[in-house]
Amino acid sequence: MRAAIVDQPGSIRVGEVPDPTPGERQVVVKVGATGICGTDLHIADGHFPPTPYPIVPGHEFAGEIVEVGPDVPGGWQVGDRVAVDPSLFCGYCDPCRAGHGNLCENWGATGDTVDGAFAEYVAVPSANCYRLPDHLSWQEGALVEPVSCAVHGVRRIGVEAGERFLVVGAGTMGLIMQQLLQRAGARVTMVDRNTSRLPRAKDLGAHAVAGDVSELDGERFDASVDCTGAAPAMEAAFDALRRGGRFLVFGVAPAEARIALSPFRIYNDEITVVGSMAVLHSYGAALDLVAGGAIDTRALLTDALPLEKFPEALDLMRSGAGLKVQVLPGGTDA
Repeated sequence: MRAAIVDQPGSIRVGEVPDPTPGERQVVVKVGATGICGTDLHIADGHFPPTPYPIVPGHEFAGEIVEVGPDVPGGWQVGDRVAVDPSLFCGYCDPCRAGHGNLCENWGATGDTVDGAFAEYVAVPSANCYRLPDHLSWQEGALVEPVSCAVHGVRRIGVEAGERFLVVGAGTMGLIMQQLLQRAGARVTMVDRNTSRLPRAKDLGAHAVAGDVSELDGERFDASVDCTGAAPAMEAAFDALRRGGRFLVFGVAPAEARIALSPFRIYNDEITVVGSMAVLHSYGAALDLVAGGAIDTRALLTDALPLEKFPEALDLMRSGAGLKVQVLPGGTDA
């Protein structure tokens, strides 16, 4: 089959790899759509430490079951439409036993630590499959994974109706976060230096938008969320908090990145700083939100390229010209 392969950091190609075969309790999925996210850029650049090379990336995906392995529970059949949680938790380490599988000591994920879905086919655990309603397209199904990450992030930071939130970064994740926070009753201000993204945030209901936190005239917020992974943006989001505020580190920064926060403010103002890592008991809820129309998918899906143009798709994502860039392994008419 054809697949996108990162042989080593900076070396990316589309070529032939062996077709996957399902192991015990696995199914093979014919991939309909796969989204590109910041983690894929980190994998391509060698900045995501868990990744082995070579690897076929791709962890945001949906498709059709074409082969069922031995001892698969749940009545899965060839032809079933599925969205797939990429999480691969060991189940036996202390974090897993405590219900924190996303902090698994042996953490893995389809497309991050094992071959993923920038390919025509991918083998996955059947337990990670969720039935995709007929009214959702493959592209909408591939959005469920990023929504599930945002659902977990919202649970981590918490939100009460009427709270003032600052979200820094109006890319796909920022706009998903905005919609979830507003759904919970928050008043959201969106900031992005790429000001071409701000009209979309405004159309989705943002209370205010700005190109930089410095343009907000010193306004203080109950909570702030960084969706950029950029150190200066994180520092600005932290500095904009009121006393007693909460700060969520949601964007994925390089492992070696460092930020400067005032420990005196954290102490004196009782500021809470939390992180949010991937998916945790949130995939099913995210699918329900997407299926129910709580997320405006049309506002997010801007670019779809065939598998052969995977390197160009990475460049498009990196440029910030669009929002959610996806690859359609079956072709752009799939």
